[in-house]
Amino acid sequence: MFKKVLVAEDLDSISIGIVQVLEDLNIPVIDHVKYCDDALLKIKKGMTEKSPYDLIISDLSFKSDHRKTTLSSGEELIVAVNEAQPSIKKIIFSIEDKSYRIKSLFNDLKINAYVSKGRNSIDELKTAVERTFKNEEKILSSDLSFSFNDKALIEIESYDISILNLLAKGYTLENISNEFKATSIMPNGTSSIEKRINKLKIYFKANNNVHLIAIAKDFGLI
Repeated sequence: MFKKVLVAEDLDSISIGIVQVLEDLNIPVIDHVKYCDDALLKIKKGMTEKSPYDLIISDLSFKSDHRKTTLSSGEELIVAVNEAQPSIKKIIFSIEDKSYRIKSLFNDLKINAYVSKGRNSIDELKTAVERTFKNEEKILSSDLSFSFNDKALIEIESYDISILNLLAKGYTLENISNEFKATSIMPNGTSSIEKRINKLKIYFKANNNVHLIAIAKDFGLI
């Protein structure tokens, strides 16, 4: 079993449960932090002192307070951790349930397991830790069900997600174009955006924009 684990969670009520799981697994060194910056510092210190962590368990959302931080989310933390210690095992423990976002965590951030917070999440987390230790790949808690091989989830890009989100808010082509120009998203011309929307409708076999948005919500893309 893992010898040294770091927990990044800003809510005490939840971190207590996580620590209990790790104690039940007889993990000798368990550290807990409430800020992503502190988590990264501990990771780097462990590497410097040649006593690295074996596993990090992190939430995705961290509430901001009076303290100024550099890393404000679990995703930003994992990106930084991957640079500091690429070999560390990573488990995300979060309330997020959108399949596209979860899939990107596995593919882009190379996490080992994802456990959603819920009624049976503590037992699910324990199982995830045990399976991660055994080097199993792409571990999902049982309340999540989607295929990693789903073509739709593989080929959709962040640009498409931005368009879908704005369409869902009732934005017109011109509105989307102006929004993209303001945030330097390319391409941002109405013609390019319209072509992309039409491509998405063909891709998902959607009859119109409303149908497209409904399908995107079913997939958990928005």
